Amino acid sequence: MSQKKIHEDQKYIVGLVENNTFIIQAIYDKFAPKVINYIKQNSGDASSAQDIIQETIITIYNQAIEKDLKLTCPFDAYFFLLCKRKWLNHLKKTGNKEVTINEEVLSKDDDAQELAFETSLFEQQHSLYKDMFGKLGQACKDLLKATFKIKSMEEVAKSLGLTYAYARKKKSLCIGQLTKLIQESPTYKNLKS
Repeated sequence: MSQKKIHEDQKYIVGLVENNTFIIQAIYDKFAPKVINYIKQNSGDASSAQDIIQETIITIYNQAIEKDLKLTCPFDAYFFLLCKRKWLNHLKKTGNKEVTINEEVLSKDDDAQELAFETSLFEQQHSLYKDMFGKLGQACKDLLKATFKIKSMEEVAKSLGLTYAYARKKKSLCIGQLTKLIQESPTYKNLKS
């Protein structure tokens, strides 16, 4: 994807990252009506649509911050496809069988499809990581959180009142435990296939 040209709509991604209220409002004004209409036509209401829109904006923001998202397609196609997928996943989870797919509004843009897939995968991976991180013991959580904030293991050990050698060994064990939890998860197996 690095060879592809960055789309001019990258301004929306930059605006989200910079918390630019003008850009955020423009996203709601320009792109939300299409999503709301789609969800209303597919067993939803305006309130559900607003929730999906908000979740999608948060997902895009997280992807931009953590993975330096570069938009290679129109924002509209990417945003709509993500919202649509979130809505269909919501319907699947709630067991709603009365879904009418309006094919006229589906995106045919290959870049949008690819970006939406990558973002969806990123979101699932991020969710799995958070869930499994939550299952770690408090000592592991504290140590790993400290290593995310502080780059020097000497400083991490000092801040937690541990010896440097113990902190390094414990960090390795905690990462191993987290990796094992993730790899044993059924969600991980689904993401791999």
